Amino acid sequence: MSDSMKSLDPGDRMDKRIPVARLRRTILLLSCLPFAALAQMESMEHGQMKGMDHGQMEMGAMQGGSAPADARDPDAYAGDLAPGMSMAMDDNTIHAQLLLDRLEYTYDNESDGMALDAQAWVGTDLNKLWLKAETERSEGRWGETRAEALWDHAISPYWGLQGGVRSDSGGGGPSRTWAAFGVQGLAPYWFELQATAYVGESGRTAFRLEAEYDLLLTQQLVLQPTAEINVHGKNDPERGIGSGLSDIEAGLRLRYDITRKVSPYVGVSWNRKFGTTADYARAAGEDASAIEFVAGIKLWF
Repeated sequence: MSDSMKSLDPGDRMDKRIPVARLRRTILLLSCLPFAALAQMESMEHGQMKGMDHGQMEMGAMQGGSAPADARDPDAYAGDLAPGMSMAMDDNTIHAQLLLDRLEYTYDNESDGMALDAQAWVGTDLNKLWLKAETERSEGRWGETRAEALWDHAISPYWGLQGGVRSDSGGGGPSRTWAAFGVQGLAPYWFELQATAYVGESGRTAFRLEAEYDLLLTQQLVLQPTAEINVHGKNDPERGIGSGLSDIEAGLRLRYDITRKVSPYVGVSWNRKFGTTADYARAAGEDASAIEFVAGIKLWF
């Protein structure tokens, strides 16, 4: 300690210190300054509002009334569209598609052959013309061929009502023509369904139900089970068809989607005839039940 500090009286040293009470008052005063400033600002604003002419606060007139003389016609079309032309909406645009659902080689224990199941449509989202054809060839000759022309009208995002005509030919029997009425669409759990009723000449009636489902094993490898059921109202011995449940065809195909438009596949198909239809087949020297191995390709454009 320095000599000056040693000579300083202890009482003098106490006087040099800032009293605690004074320090507290100073801190309290400093802490109140922001609130005092805020109160002063509010008071000034209140005074200005009291002195303001409320007429200056009135809003302008609401928008409305007649448009200015040089305003743009809201009904006019922009760009190169001439007056009176309308713009095409998406659901009115015409599209088309060709689908070769099955183009395949078939083989069983006795013979080999080919089968084709093709569909095409053209139209809008609400109305389409569907063309469908299904045929087969075995032992160098064409078998039964079914062709349909149907008008499709959408009744929901996934379903359409269909009506038109169907023609059966080939297979060694006379041709038959039917009026067709049915529905086609996507059922819950992504089952594709077609249910069609037919009315033909001489009081003939028939019903066909088709179903298929795509089971994605991977993004490109797809297992597709299919089923088709045919029911007829009366016997037609000239075409080898009996009344009641006439036949069921079920298939299981494994395809690989090279692209969405090109898909080769392999699989197996089982066909079984029932009742009088089976009797007609046996009388013609044919089997009532058959299993075929298939290999083919699925294409659409």
